[in-house]
Amino acid sequence: MSRRIIDLSVTLTDAFPTDPPGMGPSIEYKAHDTGAEDYARMFGIPVEHQLDGAGAAAEKLSLTTHNGTHLDAPWHYHPTMNKGERAITIDEVPLEWCMGPGVKLDFRDMPDGHVVTAAEMAAEFDRIGHELKPGDIVLVNTRAGALYGEPGYLAAGCGIGREATLWLTERGMKVCGTDAWSWDAPLKGVADKAKATGQWDLFWEGHKAGAETVYCHMEKMANLDQLPDNGFEVICFPVKVARGSAGWCRPVALL
Repeated sequence: MSRRIIDLSVTLTDAFPTDPPGMGPSIEYKAHDTGAEDYARMFGIPVEHQLDGAGAAAEKLSLTTHNGTHLDAPWHYHPTMNKGERAITIDEVPLEWCMGPGVKLDFRDMPDGHVVTAAEMAAEFDRIGHELKPGDIVLVNTRAGALYGEPGYLAAGCGIGREATLWLTERGMKVCGTDAWSWDAPLKGVADKAKATGQWDLFWEGHKAGAETVYCHMEKMANLDQLPDNGFEVICFPVKVARGSAGWCRPVALL
């Protein structure tokens, strides 16, 4: 039986903005000639005695664990999870959570800034005819996925609210993901609404649901539009950052 692999990650780059100002990564590329000079300095091997005068190419990055496609740990959302337990960090996330049957939800028609409710979440599962089971990895396809790398990306797409997040975790989900910049709706719009109404708990409500339950989510995913509703596997192991709030990952779907 043939098997198809779909890459669900974006490319980590500083060639165009992918995060709010001041939060993006920077990459310094060291070419082979610089690598040859490094080897001459570190190990005493003259440049002319290295093949074609070329040493090792390398890159030096300055970034956070939330740049590029990444998996957020409960520690990112709040100091505690599940109503009082110490929140786990990314190096403590069970790897069993990060491999399982995938479910793709299509919310591309929802307007930018919309906050998905539990009823809307249930309706989408009904539409695709899937009963959510423990271990399922839920991926949310929003309008933002098609705009990655463009100026409107950060403000694009819907977000998942507190009640919809809890609806998922109540059915045993531990890992989910979105192709938008955040699991929540675009934060500037949410902040404006919170300030205008005085409902401060609206801000970051999808993330803060982690104080009441236990779950991880991926952000800045890619190619979700290429996935069927279900019938595929997801693998999304995070990089093991000591005491980290998140870890970079390269999620893939196996069809």
